Amino acid sequence: MAGRYGNVDYATLTKRSFLLGVALFAIGGLGGTAAGAIGGPVPGWEQTLLFDLELVGLVIALVTPFLFGIVLPLTE
Repeated sequence: MAGRYGNVDYATLTKRSFLLGVALFAIGGLGGTAAGAIGGPVPGWEQTLLFDLELVGLVIALVTPFLFGIVLPLTE
């Protein structure tokens, strides 16, 4: 039987969203570290992009387990 939102596999969606958030956080963190270790000047837009990747990754990794793992399954 289909739920309110169709046939959604919340467990898989939660895991993949969490891993996406962790990957974005890691790319931002490692990229910022690598950019600083190179020794040359790093453009401001690149520093901003890497910092934003870290923030967005952190928010996604923290919010999606509650949203897709707890809230949406309870609304069905």
